[in-house]
Amino acid sequence: MKIPQLKKKLDIKKYHGYQLKDNYSWVDQPNILEVLKNPNKLLPDVRSYIEKNNQLTEKYFSDTKNLQKKIFKEIKSKIKLNDTSLKYKDKRYFYWSKTETKGNYKKYLRQLIDSSKPKEIYFDGDVEKKKHGSEYFGIGSISVSHSDELLAYSLDLKGSEYFTIYVRNILTKKNLIDKIQNTGGSIVWSLDSKSFFYTKLDKFHRPREIYKHTLGTDVKKDILIFKEKDKTFTCSISLTSDENFFIISTSDHVTTEEYFFNSKAKKIKPKLFFKRKKDTRYSVDSWKEYFYIHTNKDAKDYKILRCKKENIKKLYEFIPKKKETVIGGLDFLDNYIIRAEKSDAISKLFVRNIKTNKEEEIKISKEAIGSPGASIMQKNTNTTKIVVSWESMATPGKIYEYDIVTKKKKLVKEIEIPSGHNPNKYIVERIKAKSHDGRMVPISLLRKKSTKKNGKSKILLYAYGAYKHSIDPTFSAARLCLVDRGITFAIAHVRGGGDLGDIWHEEAKKKLKKNTFLDYISCSNHLIKKKYTYKGGICFYGGSAGGLTGGAVANMAPNLFFSMLLLVPFVDTLTTMLNEKLPLTPAEWELWGNPLKSKEYFKYINSYSPYQNLQKTSYPPILITTSLFDNRVLYSEPVKYIAKLRDIKKDNNLQLLKCKMQAAGHGGMSGRDNSIKELSEEYSFILKTAKIFN
Repeated sequence: MKIPQLKKKLDIKKYHGYQLKDNYSWVDQPNILEVLKNPNKLLPDVRSYIEKNNQLTEKYFSDTKNLQKKIFKEIKSKIKLNDTSLKYKDKRYFYWSKTETKGNYKKYLRQLIDSSKPKEIYFDGDVEKKKHGSEYFGIGSISVSHSDELLAYSLDLKGSEYFTIYVRNILTKKNLIDKIQNTGGSIVWSLDSKSFFYTKLDKFHRPREIYKHTLGTDVKKDILIFKEKDKTFTCSISLTSDENFFIISTSDHVTTEEYFFNSKAKKIKPKLFFKRKKDTRYSVDSWKEYFYIHTNKDAKDYKILRCKKENIKKLYEFIPKKKETVIGGLDFLDNYIIRAEKSDAISKLFVRNIKTNKEEEIKISKEAIGSPGASIMQKNTNTTKIVVSWESMATPGKIYEYDIVTKKKKLVKEIEIPSGHNPNKYIVERIKAKSHDGRMVPISLLRKKSTKKNGKSKILLYAYGAYKHSIDPTFSAARLCLVDRGITFAIAHVRGGGDLGDIWHEEAKKKLKKNTFLDYISCSNHLIKKKYTYKGGICFYGGSAGGLTGGAVANMAPNLFFSMLLLVPFVDTLTTMLNEKLPLTPAEWELWGNPLKSKEYFKYINSYSPYQNLQKTSYPPILITTSLFDNRVLYSEPVKYIAKLRDIKKDNNLQLLKCKMQAAGHGGMSGRDNSIKELSEEYSFILKTAKIFN
């Protein structure tokens, strides 16, 4: 196969007395954000290079087409295509959604509670996509007004996350004249249903302004109710649980500041709750006579305070902090509070009696490792019934109606696997690996009972490791396509994520970021030592910031892997952090450090950024994906990475780039079938490189 070549133009920039040499910096064209809206502005040489790479990738996959079709059918056979969600009981209507066999998008339905009229579809994703005639169809929000008469919804038709808001009269099924472009996608209705709030994106694609739009008026007359002046902060708006206040939240990744105003106020004057303080995060909710504050102030893994609404400065501790336990937020009923917490990467649910202040755990399953959930499925909070759920890596989700008083639960929905599924055929395990500094890193595993621990099996080891994002051990019918073929699926709960709380995140931020990569390598070696696999028997799988993890460990320990999948990978970390005009960069400095201002951060990021650290060694087969419309990790990063990798590597393996030139976002193409198709291709790459062809 002829490998595409990208022309070189040596560029040397100086930072803090250091030279940063880059043969491909020209790919980061000055107007790169304009490409997100108009791909015709892509540089011709880059377009040609991408097209040739796509052709190469297509040729590589030519002998896997039948396998892809087989996997596609397998995955689809494991999904109940014609499925209905549970109904939410609002004031006048039941609301729910469903999917159908022939469609790719959800349909949203409702029916009067008294059933005096037939059910109606008030939003049909497939119909809307056809109406707009777009390849990509991303839904930001679908929000029904408090009057139940109007629907506001936001759409992204390219994948670049510029959302346009539309408003429809549900009764007449006709759209109103209101149309607002370049928004962040969120929609929050006012209580009188005559207006709504939304965030406007600035020229750098950052939501830093909140507007109020009154129906039927010119968008130019929308009222600016909040503007964030700090370029590292972005803002949002929400309604409290009791619907008495609107909360404006503005934050970067480590610091929060919130404002509130009465939901019935005619003149909006947001009032500051607590002034922002670096590294202090909090969120405010309102219920009955109290404000509840979920905060990490003097509590790394959060605690909950509360105060009387008339005196927000006099705070009382409501839920205290717990050592190495993440305290979650609250859901309210008239007489009970439901909350969650997580310790040792295992989540638990609790219910508290408001009158007695006594609390007890809600136990749903006897399985030790899994993911519980709880929600309130009706507007009327004068009830003792909630909905709880449970799933594990081997067990599909089960949803129960749970009575808080009697502690009895009734199964109301179970995720069906039409092709059949027996959880007893699989083993779910939780083991721990000792990292380089003695920290014990959890690993969640799923394998068939027939897959032996003899040091001969292959394993897919997934990782993310950033933004305090936890990877829960949930069920996936699709991944059984690999597990049933003898590949163990594992999750490395590496630092940088939030699986073990804030300290787990803090220990892989800024100048400690390498702990993420060293944790992953330690997990890999532990799996080899315990004979789950062997050296060279591991497949890395991760995307976005997880792609950074993959790119880094590829440089540090390439001989661990038989293949790697780097999906929309953040592989040119240094260049991105040096460009403050990119959408996410200023806010990201709190996670990675600011190499523009700090010589130390420049040196540290430069020491691990995958693109800068590619070396003359042998790399495994790698599949790299990206999209021209991805605003989170721009296409230029994977394009430059693959070009430099091919320049410098010593192996004869094939490293591939697939760039979506049609509308697609950070999460890939839209629609159920497209998602399954993409996954089938990824799985075929894993199986081909694993030399498993059945």
